[in-house]
Amino acid sequence: MSIRLYDSLTRSLCELRPAQPDGIFRFYNCGPTVYAPAHIGNFRTFVVNDIIRRLLELEFGANKVKHVRNLTDVDDKTIKRARDEQRPLADVTQQWTAKFHADCASLNCLPPHVEPTATGHIPEQVDMIAVLMKKGNAYRAADESVYFKVNSFEAYGALSRVKERELQTGSALMATPADADEKEDVSDFALWKAHKPEDGANAWDSPWGRGRPGWHIECSAMSKKHLGETIDLHTGGVDLLFPHHENEIAQSQCCNGTPFSHHWYHSEHLLVDGKKMSKSLGNLYTLDELVAKGFSPMALRYALLMGHPRKQLSFSLDSLHAAASALRTLRAARAAIPGSGGSVDVSVPVLAALADDLNFPGALGALFTALNATAPADLHA
Repeated sequence: MSIRLYDSLTRSLCELRPAQPDGIFRFYNCGPTVYAPAHIGNFRTFVVNDIIRRLLELEFGANKVKHVRNLTDVDDKTIKRARDEQRPLADVTQQWTAKFHADCASLNCLPPHVEPTATGHIPEQVDMIAVLMKKGNAYRAADESVYFKVNSFEAYGALSRVKERELQTGSALMATPADADEKEDVSDFALWKAHKPEDGANAWDSPWGRGRPGWHIECSAMSKKHLGETIDLHTGGVDLLFPHHENEIAQSQCCNGTPFSHHWYHSEHLLVDGKKMSKSLGNLYTLDELVAKGFSPMALRYALLMGHPRKQLSFSLDSLHAAASALRTLRAARAAIPGSGGSVDVSVPVLAALADDLNFPGALGALFTALNATAPADLHA
């Protein structure tokens, strides 16, 4: 079996394979910001990553895959939650980290091999910023923050095609006038944010003064520490493609002088009843809310796998009912097959579909076809 995934950078299907001589496949995916419960849209991406992880271990061996997923535990959202609740930042982020872990376990997602935190890697982030400053890819602005100079990286926009898109629409995104926060260019992004009163005690020392890292630099620093300068696969939701992943590429490749990731994979948005999820529409579900309605976490996992991950999937309570019904059918079929011991080998067609760009509908179709052909006739009655 060879695993072929669509590569967001080259816009083509490419085979996944480890690039380093040790044969270890290095896999990074962006984790949650731990200030509130993750919603089911977040979990679509994490369930997709779980399938990728399991396929990689089948292909290369469990001891030949290294999976890193970060936790963002300091940013505007986490600090605001801590300030609003008048609690230390660590108390807030530990609470929601524990909740995230519990939800992942309920959804049968394998834990990553390493789960680094932004606050646990401040020195690594400072070191990367210092290199970027020395190379001329970053600068300290009048507000004492440090920004990445986007126009210093000629390949900026290759992943998202942002330059092509903005040239077509006439957007000012790539324009040059300085904005209110003292950046030299509106497209530049923060590597280090100078301390502000609203940050409270959430600040660290750096060569540029007290402050905290920007959002993007954490993934570059943690990926480098735990996987090396170049990784085999970087994944995440399509909402992270720009600017987060674009910025990761720019700062990592300028700092290290090597390609950042050989392969990029992005899952599409989860819609609810055909609409984008939002609190204002009241259609933003958490796992707990669905369990309270009588659904099992595994029914949700099944529902999140009912569509191709590179296509938008419209979730509804009706689709969750259908997922629960399908699970019951699968369990009954497995139990009813004589001599199966509850296990039926349908791996070849199912794995073939999954290895072909994560064709989830094809895999589920192959699964039901195999079970229907094997199950006793009275199960179909």
